[in-house]
Amino acid sequence: MGSLEESSSSRPLIANNNLVSLAASGQICTAFGIKITRGGEIVQIAKASGYDSLFIDLEHTCMSIQDASQMCITSIASGITPFVRVPHQCGHGFIQRVLDVGAMGVIIPHIHGIEDARKAIQVTKYPPLGKRSVSMGFPQFHYQTPPMNIFLNEMNQLGSLCFIMIETRDALEAVDEIAALPGCDVLLIGSQDLATEIETMPDWDAPAFWQALEKVGYAAKKHGKLLGIAGLYHRPDILGRVINELGAKWIVGAHDVGLLSQGGRINSDLLRSLQKS
Repeated sequence: MGSLEESSSSRPLIANNNLVSLAASGQICTAFGIKITRGGEIVQIAKASGYDSLFIDLEHTCMSIQDASQMCITSIASGITPFVRVPHQCGHGFIQRVLDVGAMGVIIPHIHGIEDARKAIQVTKYPPLGKRSVSMGFPQFHYQTPPMNIFLNEMNQLGSLCFIMIETRDALEAVDEIAALPGCDVLLIGSQDLATEIETMPDWDAPAFWQALEKVGYAAKKHGKLLGIAGLYHRPDILGRVINELGAKWIVGAHDVGLLSQGGRINSDLLRSLQKS
């Protein structure tokens, strides 16, 4: 990511992007996944639980843009940064709407090579990095209207991060070229799909899987891009290596459905254990 140019203020006018600020200080940014809970309450719970950001999933879910917007607005006001994964082949208009209603980054799944990545950047970024249509009055600026030069610069650098998912064999093969693209902010490893594509699933300890992770990590480091990873919270040993050896900074944890099911099972088992036989 490029450095934010100096504006007339001493600090950016846009809402804080926790991923950018934490990564700049060498820390990881944790993400809480949302798939089934739609209200602002889940945002507050994620914040109270200590997460730094949200992974709002519109790909594997029935949630709408309106649902995502309300969570983004609540999260910005609460100091937890919202990122949204869009559905595969959802269209440029859909991606722009997600960003317009409050997402501070958009996660593009199922990238198949450099052309897919380039198109994702074009719709995510304003000129000169992309071709996104310009409008005003967004939650990222608390609905204020800053000078146009500040607006474009801060949105490109902080308010519309472009996450390119590396989860296909094609993207893995082209990851160095993808990472070199201006406007590609984060290489996000989709562990489940990537392992399936390279045929190492379900062997998480397969050498080929770790080699794939290394390849993505090296590309991110070489081109100065952030590295993220999703789908490995069940293997903290591997996840720790990705953080400490490969330098991953955006770490997606469990989703709401999994955490609720796990917590519910623990509590149910506890209650049943209280009855004496």
